[in-house]
Amino acid sequence: MSKARQSYEYSTTTSAEPAPNPRRQLLLDAADTIDGDRNETYGGPENSFLQIANLWNAYLRSFDVCLGPHDVAAMMALLKIARISTTSGKHRDSWLDLAGYAGCGWEVAEQE
Repeated sequence: MSKARQSYEYSTTTSAEPAPNPRRQLLLDAADTIDGDRNETYGGPENSFLQIANLWNAYLRSFDVCLGPHDVAAMMALLKIARISTTSGKHRDSWLDLAGYAGCGWEVAEQE
């Protein structure tokens, strides 16, 4: 079971601290993902998204299109939205990734 999934399942024991609501937990898990596993594996979004933009620009060159790193985040968010629509919204990981792309997109947009 993934780390993100484990933190989503609430304990049935009583504690002084109430369990976070599902919206907050998803965003907390997204923050852990983009600041932890993904960042350690792929580095910061600025380098990764720039490389993706360069590859997409090479592919789209004949269409007279030039993308930046923030476009990569937006287009990956659209990919996640498409996946969400095909699963009737029932795939939590797609929602988690969508939140992550939003955070990374804002980060690279501020740097552009």
